Amino acid sequence: MKRSGPLFTLFGGLLLALFMLSLNVTTGSGGSSYGDSSSSTAKPAPPPSPSAKPSPSGKPSPSKKPRPPADGKYTGRTDDDTASVAITLREGKATAYYCDGRTTESWLRGDVEDDGSLRLTGKGGAKLDGRVKGDTVRGTVDVRDRPRAFSAPRAKKPAGLYRATSEVRGQRLDGGWIVQPDGSQVGILKRDGEPAGAPRLDPATGTVRLPGGGRFTARPVVP
Repeated sequence: MKRSGPLFTLFGGLLLALFMLSLNVTTGSGGSSYGDSSSSTAKPAPPPSPSAKPSPSGKPSPSKKPRPPADGKYTGRTDDDTASVAITLREGKATAYYCDGRTTESWLRGDVEDDGSLRLTGKGGAKLDGRVKGDTVRGTVDVRDRPRAFSAPRAKKPAGLYRATSEVRGQRLDGGWIVQPDGSQVGILKRDGEPAGAPRLDPATGTVRLPGGGRFTARPVVP
């Protein structure tokens, strides 16, 4: 019984040594200072996040489409004061009349662009190029290869453009009139195709009285 003490002490020491050895193996804190190189490799970086889409508010705003000029009547004269010009606009269409009050006239027609520009054409190569700027049409009218600049302010009734086609006492009549805002008039009346200065038009009723008798009615021009 006296020898059992040292044996127990030796046996306990062995158990403690085995426990410490197993602990070192488990934690990897052995005596070697060179660890496994694979254990220190850095983890791959996560993939980059997709770039953020631009905010809808960052999109450029679409340019505003110009508004077409309103319907209306415009009357004026050429810059050299040799002839009158009248233009009527309605629903994107335009009719113009150039008249010197004696023998030269031209009816011109065409479209009105959204920016107010006009490119009208008539018989014999006549043309009118202009643009509505504010309350005035400015441009150039070319009749018989004689281009002339003009300006025509917006006008109110009874000013405007009038026309009549009729037959009186066997004569075929075709007339055009421009009535200015101050009441002055200019026009040409063709009798069987022969042009001459037109008799006065009554803007209130449209009545035209012929010097030799007879009468007929002119009406406002609508494109």
